[in-house]
Amino acid sequence: MNVQEQIKAYINGQPEPKRSEMQELHRRTQEVLPGCRLWFLDGKNDKGRTVSNPNIGYGFQTLAYADGMTREFYQIGLSANTTGISVYIIGIKDKTYLARTYGRRLGKASLSGYCIKFKTLKDIHIDVLEEAMRYGTEATTTDR
Repeated sequence: MNVQEQIKAYINGQPEPKRSEMQELHRRTQEVLPGCRLWFLDGKNDKGRTVSNPNIGYGFQTLAYADGMTREFYQIGLSANTTGISVYIIGIKDKTYLARTYGRRLGKASLSGYCIKFKTLKDIHIDVLEEAMRYGTEATTTDR
């Protein structure tokens, strides 16, 4: 199964209304990052054990670690969870930026250094979420 098929199966496997909301977020994220590289992580480690929720990834960046190692990864992630939906903005250096900049304007959501978590799209201002995604991709774009 290719990445597009994995993403479709993952979204279609969600119960309503989360399925429709994930489809809407998938569409909008691709509008924010037109033509971006798509990723799908099934949430399992090398031994097949579940270590996280599955994630749809968008974009491309090279993450650098303190030990000098680098890793290719996505910029924006989307994941269904037991209480709603999480949007990950990976690679932002300032871990207070999302909450400081978008927290009050976003609506009913919790924000960490890289994650925006909400129960339903009705609880947030989608235009503010898209603004945060755009910031995240601009802040993490790397030359290849």
